[in-house]
Amino acid sequence: MMFLMKRDHCDEANMTRPKIGLALGSGVGRGWAHIGVLRGLEKASIEVDMVAGTSIGALVAGVHLAGHLDALETWARSLNRMRIMRYLDLSMQSGGIIGGRRLSRILTENLGDLSIEHLPKPFIIVATELATGHEIWLRQGHLVEALRASYALPGIFPPVELEGRPLVDGALVNPVPVSVCRAMGARLVIAVNLNADMLGSDRSGKNGASGNSGGGGGKENGGTMLESLFRRDGTPSMFNVMAAALNILQDRLSRSRLAGDPPDVTIAPRVGHIGLLDFDQAEELIELGEAAVTRSMPFLKEALKILRA
Repeated sequence: MMFLMKRDHCDEANMTRPKIGLALGSGVGRGWAHIGVLRGLEKASIEVDMVAGTSIGALVAGVHLAGHLDALETWARSLNRMRIMRYLDLSMQSGGIIGGRRLSRILTENLGDLSIEHLPKPFIIVATELATGHEIWLRQGHLVEALRASYALPGIFPPVELEGRPLVDGALVNPVPVSVCRAMGARLVIAVNLNADMLGSDRSGKNGASGNSGGGGGKENGGTMLESLFRRDGTPSMFNVMAAALNILQDRLSRSRLAGDPPDVTIAPRVGHIGLLDFDQAEELIELGEAAVTRSMPFLKEALKILRA
């Protein structure tokens, strides 16, 4: 509460407009579109007061609030299938196929021991408690560990234990966390939904980032095993099927939750043609994110006008 009160007093200019909350949703590899959305909002001089994020949305938001969005964008744009394979540490005894240690190390190298409550704006990360299915809001504590919990896709990454509770991907309970922004006191909520154009897209995973790339990690990465997880031979791999199943779940859940608690403005990047695991498509995804902001600006300006009145 002290942190929120401090912000209210130090930014008098914001008193002339409603408090704006930004809800960044899940979407696996399509999440790089969030970078474009943040760039687009910045270019339009739209400043948000609080942020909620789920899964890849939490990752992008957390890195952005920590001041490292440029580094994340550079890294994302540099990814190809060979590099993606090198970041995956095969682990069949950790509760997931991928141990996640290499990705965690990259985050720690950039974010250090930063805590959520020390970020410049209020930020809540959504995760799911594995034992109960409860929606968990992480608003304080170690940022990297909370981000890992929010993107811990079941079966792919192992659960992350925080305060004695095993946590997994927040997309299982709240794919687009509009309700979290409302609870934080946002008067106007902007939701970024990466699942809005799923109708007619390929859910089978055949177009996902996959492995017959010639650079699928060497023997040190369990090469043959990893390549089988990311096949690109016309048949869906195990990884693709699991991710596609989650996509169906979060699509249906997003529709239900957004119908019950709709945002004031929805930014919906047209990313349905890009595979869930196409982490190497950052350049196009970032452009699509910026384009979605441009399309949504008339609605956002109108919402601000109404709420100011």
